[in-house]
Amino acid sequence: MQDIAIAGAGLSGAVIARELAKAGYRVTVFESRNHVAGNCHTQRDSETGVMVHVYGPHIFHTDDREVWDYVNSFERFLPYQNRVKTTSQGRVYSLPINLLTINQFFGKTLRPDEAKDFIASRADTSITEPVTFEDQALRFVGPELYEAFFKGYTQKQWGCSPTELPASILKRLPVRFNYDDNYFFHAYQGMPEKGYTAMIERIFDHENISIKLSTPFERSWKQHYAHVFYSGPLDAYFGHEFGRLGYRTLDFERFTYEGDYQGCAVMNYGDLDVPYTRITEHKHFSPWEKHEGSVCYREFSRACGADDIPYYPIRLVKEKEQLAAYEEHARRETGVTFVGRLGTYRYLDMDVTIREALDQARAFLATNQRKSA
Repeated sequence: MQDIAIAGAGLSGAVIARELAKAGYRVTVFESRNHVAGNCHTQRDSETGVMVHVYGPHIFHTDDREVWDYVNSFERFLPYQNRVKTTSQGRVYSLPINLLTINQFFGKTLRPDEAKDFIASRADTSITEPVTFEDQALRFVGPELYEAFFKGYTQKQWGCSPTELPASILKRLPVRFNYDDNYFFHAYQGMPEKGYTAMIERIFDHENISIKLSTPFERSWKQHYAHVFYSGPLDAYFGHEFGRLGYRTLDFERFTYEGDYQGCAVMNYGDLDVPYTRITEHKHFSPWEKHEGSVCYREFSRACGADDIPYYPIRLVKEKEQLAAYEEHARRETGVTFVGRLGTYRYLDMDVTIREALDQARAFLATNQRKSA
């Protein structure tokens, strides 16, 4: 029985550990925090009983039926649709931009075809090849909707002008010419009934898996294992040899409220004079539960420091140059597979993280099977 080390007890580490343990490997998981589940960690608030997404909300959505069946085999997922609202200039609107948003904002009663033509008339058609986020927004929705819903929010989220960000960031944000305000298009959407941490604890529940909490993985330990799956920060593994890769981090200002604070799970704030990007009200992420009290987070985005939790990879020019150097080092590193959002320096949705972890575990098992044949 071969020994495998996994750095990180989040989704990537849990799925890979389970697949390898089932195949007969002994797996040791090293986790720097004092709990499993990484940034998906959920826990009951002792004061209100609300299930809190400790590191900010995580909403599961996918078109991958195998991944959906996989998570449901460890925890029952109940229906949940993300219906985001935004406050701009003292008024509340529905996101993503849809027919209600357009009619509300412009004081119209447009039908879908009329709204398409109207938005097309506001768009800046002189921008034929959008390069920046601002170019794309102006070409896509015109100056009024850009100013109200994207400009301030984006500047707060990324800490720079939208003219410094690539157009590709905005391509993920849809505009709908109907009244559908479900944020995601995916066939399967939901939330784990008892939280993500309960689900991940069940994934780890195998006799061949041992977990060492509050124990960051040390690169020198690699020699003691047949293989290492590393889901920590790529630059940290190599001792930040080429400098720190850039991330945005989040600060949460937690507060409680007796009753219903905002009537929805997520309220964005697009105005620059509001310092936070959004307020999340956590009891609305579990709509099947009833709680009188409420737990809310005001969310502030800023540059990630050495001791902060990295959330969003920046991936602008400087970071891409550093990343190329780290990726070259990673290709040369034997006996280690870099996985997950930190190990690959990419923003990954949860379903993609699980899909990649399943594929990586299966590829490893298939390769080892061929070697032993």
